[in-house]
Amino acid sequence: MPTLKSIIKKLSILIVILTVLSYWSQQYDAEFDEYLSEESSLENGPCNVSRVKVQGEICTYIIEGESDVSSSEDIVFAIEKAEQDESIKAILLTVDSYGGGVVTGEEIANALKRTQKPTVVVIRGVGASGAYWAATGADRVFASSSSDVGGIGVTMSYLDNSKKNEADGLTYNGLSAGKFKDTGNPDKILTEEEKRLLQRDVDIVHEKFISAVAINRNLDIEKVRILADGSTMMGDTALANGLIDQIGGVFEAREYLKGIIGEDATVCQ
Repeated sequence: MPTLKSIIKKLSILIVILTVLSYWSQQYDAEFDEYLSEESSLENGPCNVSRVKVQGEICTYIIEGESDVSSSEDIVFAIEKAEQDESIKAILLTVDSYGGGVVTGEEIANALKRTQKPTVVVIRGVGASGAYWAATGADRVFASSSSDVGGIGVTMSYLDNSKKNEADGLTYNGLSAGKFKDTGNPDKILTEEEKRLLQRDVDIVHEKFISAVAINRNLDIEKVRILADGSTMMGDTALANGLIDQIGGVFEAREYLKGIIGEDATVCQ
């Protein structure tokens, strides 16, 4: 029958062994990570194409805690930073987004148009609405044959809660200065006059979107107007209608850039 003293002694030896093993395991992991990093660097070499991601909903800025959101503020900054970096020869935007706010797509498209370096967009799953507007600022747009492209339209729709509030015994008390100040409040019914006011702005933005696509893509504005019903189309149809330049992904975009910059296009990760 082992004594308490002998048990404690054995446990102490076991703890020492586990501590040593843990230390060497951590050392090995750190050295292995460093090895992988060095191997990756040696394999890829210095990168010369800056990659900027446009993913999820596009907002002008991101509120802390939000997920699956990109900000035009950050995207424009990344484009401008790449423009100033002498080691960067081209800029690649990878897009997977249904768009977002009205201003965001225009800001990104204009940033792409301002840069003097070659710019390429690869639409992956979807590049629609404001995200497609952003894509039109690039020199060349790629998309998969299965990508959703376009969505040239504008919406300001919202849910009217007034009947539900009435059923729940709630009363909306409007207190505002200015005839249209509380227009669009979901707790009140939208008047016909207010609806006409909002529709006026929707139509103005839609026309601006159509004009931007026509100019950026060098398309006849009447052709774009016909396409601008708010629907998306798959990559092959988008190519046939001039909304993209080529079917392909990042590999095809790199091959294209290789011919433009005169050297292998290595994308920064």
